[in-house]
Amino acid sequence: MWRLKIAEGGNDPHINSTNNFLGRQTWEFDPDAGTLEERAEVEEARQNFWRNRNEVKPSSDLLWKFQFLREKKFKQRIPQVKIEDGEEISYEKATSALRRSVHLFSALQASDGHWCAENSGPMFYFPPLVFSLYITGHLNAIFSAEHKKEILRYIYCHQNEDGGWGLHIEGHSTMFCTVLNYICMRMLGEGRDGGKEKACERARKWILDHGSAIAISSWGKTWLAILGVYEWAGCNPMPPEFWFLPSTSPIHPGNLLGYCRLTYLPMAYLYGKRFVGPITPLILQIREEIYNEPYEKLNWRRFRHLCAKEDNYYPHTSIQILFWDAIYTFGEPLLTRWPFNKLREKALDITMDHIHYEDESSRYITIGCIEKPLDMLACWVEDPIGDYFRRHLARIKDYVWLGEDGIKMQSFGSQVWDTSLALQALIASNLSYETGPALKEGHSFIKNSQVTENPPGDFRRMFRHISKGSWTFSDKDHGWQVSDCTAESMKCCLLFSTMPPEIVGEKMEPQKLFDSVNILLSLQSKNGGVSAWEPAGSGLWLEWLNPVEFLEDLVVEHEYVECTSSTIQALVLFKKLYPGHRTKEIQNSIINGVKFIEELQKPDGSWYGNWGICFIYGTWFALGGLAAAGKTYSNCLAVRKGVDFLLGSQRDDGGWGESYLSCPKKEYVPLEGNHSNLVQTAMAMMGLIHGGQADRDPAPLHRAAKLLINSQTELGDFPQQEIGGVFMRNCMLHYSAYRSIFPIWALAEYRRHVASPTKTKNI
Repeated sequence: MWRLKIAEGGNDPHINSTNNFLGRQTWEFDPDAGTLEERAEVEEARQNFWRNRNEVKPSSDLLWKFQFLREKKFKQRIPQVKIEDGEEISYEKATSALRRSVHLFSALQASDGHWCAENSGPMFYFPPLVFSLYITGHLNAIFSAEHKKEILRYIYCHQNEDGGWGLHIEGHSTMFCTVLNYICMRMLGEGRDGGKEKACERARKWILDHGSAIAISSWGKTWLAILGVYEWAGCNPMPPEFWFLPSTSPIHPGNLLGYCRLTYLPMAYLYGKRFVGPITPLILQIREEIYNEPYEKLNWRRFRHLCAKEDNYYPHTSIQILFWDAIYTFGEPLLTRWPFNKLREKALDITMDHIHYEDESSRYITIGCIEKPLDMLACWVEDPIGDYFRRHLARIKDYVWLGEDGIKMQSFGSQVWDTSLALQALIASNLSYETGPALKEGHSFIKNSQVTENPPGDFRRMFRHISKGSWTFSDKDHGWQVSDCTAESMKCCLLFSTMPPEIVGEKMEPQKLFDSVNILLSLQSKNGGVSAWEPAGSGLWLEWLNPVEFLEDLVVEHEYVECTSSTIQALVLFKKLYPGHRTKEIQNSIINGVKFIEELQKPDGSWYGNWGICFIYGTWFALGGLAAAGKTYSNCLAVRKGVDFLLGSQRDDGGWGESYLSCPKKEYVPLEGNHSNLVQTAMAMMGLIHGGQADRDPAPLHRAAKLLINSQTELGDFPQQEIGGVFMRNCMLHYSAYRSIFPIWALAEYRRHVASPTKTKNI
């Protein structure tokens, strides 16, 4: 039986931590663990997911919850609440419903103070990890038979009815993810026609019916070339010599978004070496299976720009095609011949230096799951028995996550982000007399997860920004600063500083808060917007060269409404508690941030959300930032328009529901059918409360609260519904903790602002 372990490093000498592995989550299989009843509970959850996989595609993340609730002997003792039609929502009923969820959620806190959760969903995350381990000969050593069983379960559970796999678990089938998952199944031991319900046969038919693997998108071409089931001649150039350019050059990789440059860094290394893994009998078989023509007769040069229409969300521009063609035709023939090949050798050394730097500074977690297998493979290519590669192997566990739908790969974990939101929800509930231990442990986790140093050495030379005073998305060891994670965690610490220390623990030292202010201010652009990871400033025209057909706004750093709002809220609270620190800078930052948010508003009153779905998410953040800065319905047109957007999109059942299609289409798309999404309903409720709706006409809030209360499960949780997160416009992410955090938070704000004993609430 599988068990989740918290904050454990094990005895591997190739792993280290900055804070004793706080926030680390690792799954291990123990064949002797679990009673018959416990095993039956897990198996029932798996079967339920399989039966309903086409209705609700994200997992409810049940397996670790079963474990934690058993370990803590949790029993829900607060009676379930139901609001009948026409019934008043009393303060007592609102409190009971809130307490039920708060008690359950507090019991789900991990031993180190954070809340665990799945953060996954894209179907191109796991296969490259399997590919790298297959190439290096470590697949069977790292993944046991039980691992392989659960990896395959996830692939089967999320295969579309047409036989393919989407870019993410709710998406239409794409060539990229179908080919990757087909090969992954083959490497995990399935035959060409094998798998549950003939998964391989159905997948191969989809591939061949849609043009075959020659039409895979560019990242897919790269991985297939590395595997030896595609030829490097069919890939667009990724010359490592770009790292030789002056740093002032607009196309130097240092000017690109961190995720973009650190993905193409190991790709450039492997491309520069034209590395191809061992050509095994399985590789030869796959060559015969994924093309409509014999492998040896394919004209690879013709396929460089070919991309299946299902994958081609962001088609290559004419300028980009001309750019790649020029390098392919003129640059590469020179750089691979003497004497210019000496330049390539030097460029490969430079790229490897950068790979080692990023690996070391992230304790071999790397910046994310896309880069992890690439960096690991590059280290193996450099030295198959070296410590660099072994350190990578030791951190694979950090990415493995298990749900009732099987094993999937985390983006890299959302421990800090989820915990910062969870703590604010618990604080808003005003039940600290009941949740004191959870608040104290959570406060400790947040304080000890702050990044306390800048990246090592001459980090500017390595194109890194300051990180001291920040918080990451996942844990301290990861090391990469994120503005909204920093702002939300800082808000937690500031709120805790106003509460009794005997309940929530000692407050954070002021200097550490000053460090957080410093990094937030450093990430604000001249236009008032706040970027996510590093200062924005590179030319937006570089997006014309975006080589990734299925993502958008990937090439350079941008400013975001969510990051700007979180920063405003944190700085307003900081300014109140520390009025003498950098007063003028902070005030100007708030003013400029408000202006940025107002200017970003859409004509219909909404804001586009970059990290959540989509206009509801963005509007909740925007209204929160404006309210924190003193903007109200009466003195701010943007607030009035934002409120009107939310009121206009409320559904008949009192909730809200927005499709993920809003993200790629960049226009509001409601969910199909009549049901609402509870997470989005909670966000909309809080947005309206920010906009003062409780004082004008609380009826829409009463209707929404009724929906949340009546949707609460017998245990005190809320049902899993549609996927909720997004990145780069077109790829969705499953934040499994959201279904608990946001309904709790919304009910807490409703109870505090709306459901007072002096108000009537007839539905």
